[in-house]
Amino acid sequence: MSIIEVAVVGYGLAGSVFHAPLIAAQPRMRVAAVVTSSEERAERARAEHPGVRVVPHAEELFATPDGIDLAVIATPNHTHAPLAGQALEAGLPVVVDKPFAVAVDDAEDLVRRAERSGLALSVFQNRRWDGDFRTVRELVETGRLGRVRRFESRFERWRPVPKGGWREVGTDEEGAGILLDLGSHLVDQAVTLFGPVASVYCELDRRREGITTDDDAFVALTHTGGVRSHLWMSAVAAQLGPRFRVLGSEAGYVTYGLDPQEEALRSGRRPGNDSPWGTVDAEHWGVLGAEPDFAPVPTAPGAYPDFYSAMAAALLDGAPVPVDPRDAVTTLRLLTKARESAALGVTVTA
Repeated sequence: MSIIEVAVVGYGLAGSVFHAPLIAAQPRMRVAAVVTSSEERAERARAEHPGVRVVPHAEELFATPDGIDLAVIATPNHTHAPLAGQALEAGLPVVVDKPFAVAVDDAEDLVRRAERSGLALSVFQNRRWDGDFRTVRELVETGRLGRVRRFESRFERWRPVPKGGWREVGTDEEGAGILLDLGSHLVDQAVTLFGPVASVYCELDRRREGITTDDDAFVALTHTGGVRSHLWMSAVAAQLGPRFRVLGSEAGYVTYGLDPQEEALRSGRRPGNDSPWGTVDAEHWGVLGAEPDFAPVPTAPGAYPDFYSAMAAALLDGAPVPVDPRDAVTTLRLLTKARESAALGVTVTA
């Protein structure tokens, strides 16, 4: 196997915008199959990936997986664990979009099944490859902030009118709500930077009429190393706060705005064309320093394509998977604790 033939299960926003273009940009991979029951999406898949095999149901794909080397699960949240399990049962390595699962038990079961079968399993925590996060990580690891005391991170939006999709009108069992959606990224980033968590506090609210789940959330993590992570996610932020604000014993770092890769993918740009990928203009760089001395810090280029480069290396070269699924289990466990904290109105032990 020199080229990994990939099946993308689900061709909505996640499958068509976040996964398939990155797979197609990876020289050692090809989008070989797409699972969608929508004829409109099927036609789009055929146009975007000539020669692709389109099947309406995952069961059909997994019943005859010949010619497929990797399954990517990019379907609604509550189907992630069942479909990943079917893919493993069919003998396929798997990438699962976040959240890994809705329930911790299901996530742990997937890890055990992958280990027993010797199949690669990873989770698409693409925000580890955001340029601003890569910049924060470098500042933390090189000690330019001193000892970090507080880490603030936000994914905030201003959407006062609900769109009515399942993320807004679904149930906890369906994996709806902003906590599981954006919180999967924010918690993963915090734990990646600062390690294990001792306690969790959470506030969850439903602010808009016509929705059935949380659309505004705050999570506070106290890491065993002493760092406090404060994480905000909201659909009702009329003024957006900084994306990151990191305070250390020697300096702080503040940056605004979102990594440009999502917007580039949504607008049809693809990695590997003539334009630089994931770069941020100087006027949008974050600022490092302490009163009264501040200086802009170049934002590292975003690198979403690195996820599938690493996944190709895992399958072809025996390298580690890009995201250890145990990390995703930890994130899901902390999000579960956060929901427990919000229900009780108290800090809970992680």
